[in-house]
Amino acid sequence: MNLLKVLATVSGMTFLSRVLGFIRDTVIARVFGAGLATDAFFVAFKIPNLLRRLFAEGAFSQAFVPILAEYKNRRGDEATRALVDHVSALLALALAAVTLVGVIAAPLIIYVSAPGFAATPHKLDLTVQLLRVTFPYILFISLTALAGGILNTCGRFSVPAFTPVLLNLSFIAFALWAAPYFEPPVKALAWAVFCGGVLQLAFQVPFLLKVGLLPRFRLNLGDEGVWRVARQMGPAVFGVSISQVSLLVNVIFASFLATGSVSWLYYADRLMEFPTGLLGVALGTILLPSLSRHYAERSGAEYSRLLDWGLRLTFLLAAPAAVALAILAVPLIVTLFHYGAFSAEDVMMTRRALVAYSIGLIGLIMVKVLAPGFYARQDIRTPVRIALVTLGLTQGMNFVFIWPLQHAGLALAIGLGACVNAGLLYRKLRARNVYQPQPGWAVFALKLLVALCAMSAVLWFAAGSDASWLSGGIGARAPRLSWIVTLGAASYFATLWLFGFRLRDFSKRV
Repeated sequence: MNLLKVLATVSGMTFLSRVLGFIRDTVIARVFGAGLATDAFFVAFKIPNLLRRLFAEGAFSQAFVPILAEYKNRRGDEATRALVDHVSALLALALAAVTLVGVIAAPLIIYVSAPGFAATPHKLDLTVQLLRVTFPYILFISLTALAGGILNTCGRFSVPAFTPVLLNLSFIAFALWAAPYFEPPVKALAWAVFCGGVLQLAFQVPFLLKVGLLPRFRLNLGDEGVWRVARQMGPAVFGVSISQVSLLVNVIFASFLATGSVSWLYYADRLMEFPTGLLGVALGTILLPSLSRHYAERSGAEYSRLLDWGLRLTFLLAAPAAVALAILAVPLIVTLFHYGAFSAEDVMMTRRALVAYSIGLIGLIMVKVLAPGFYARQDIRTPVRIALVTLGLTQGMNFVFIWPLQHAGLALAIGLGACVNAGLLYRKLRARNVYQPQPGWAVFALKLLVALCAMSAVLWFAAGSDASWLSGGIGARAPRLSWIVTLGAASYFATLWLFGFRLRDFSKRV
């Protein structure tokens, strides 16, 4: 299996999802703007989304996928099917209980997660109503993530990568056509979340049948594999909760700032998620089962080379993305969101958050590459300890940065915290001799730096003034932005080509 080809496939599916995600957010910005209703919805959506990462995409995947890979490589099909059945049954019961509690305790959850909303009773009541609709999303999407973990372990990477497209289509349909039938209209977005979760889960079922691993409800608490996953889940839940608590604290801080702060951070985060998902999530998705297989086969040298490959791709692609986000912040925000109720002030406030976020982009993506280096070895405690240190530093930076920078200070703290996290993960992998850098890193970095300088100059002069982007419609902005992005990418990769970089140099087979 050629991992570069797999990465291109997964990134392609992720690209489609992200493009539709931007269309989704453009539609939401045009219809709803950035104000009380969107602040309420984004908080109501963030909470089940946070728990989704906690139960499935984060902790559960880290605990389950390496053990599933071990069963698949060492124990045979029957034992693998039994593990899938027993673990999925336990997960479904736990998720159903959490969902029920969440719907009942929605007012308390909002008081804790966004206490600043209590000063505006209507805003608080609306957020509670929206949360009760969106909370079941955790059940549907967590089971979807379970299915995705199974398919990824079986080498079917494209199916889970395509699945998020369905949520974006649900958002677009409800915002454009269903909103007038709801009172207030923002409730349509909550029902879009609910329906999107159902669609994503249903889409995976035929593919699970095809690989012969569609879970059956067989609860067996005496299964050794179930207890191994459960033991791994403990520190994994704690570790993932640390990073998610950091995001939740940001919402708490932002709820006390000017109205619109939650929304400005959301739109900036959406732009950051494009390269993070396209590269970071895609790399993490293919690295975890591949590294788990090397660990099961006790191939330490290949394990190290695979990590090195992931890190080089991170710097090759994440560095220009970070620079481009900072330089093209206003063109990107204006082209995607500056329509209807999304004002020029919203553009400039979102720009401040995006520039702050971009400083930590490489760190955010490096964490996605380095953390699987521990998870694949079934070592979750080390990343947890590092995440605890990162949480403390991030909250300290929040207190320092929020006063002079307001909402942008919260974004900056998250980015710098990710860089610290990545640095500590890297240091531990080196200290334990798990990862040994391959030769040529110094020359590689120097060539990248020159190419980045060339690209930065091209983007800076081609973009022009911020004011020039605030007039006109998407028909004028989109072609102009596309041309500038193409010009910047061409200058970057042409410079690398002159330095001897070739696509085949980054091919990797496992």
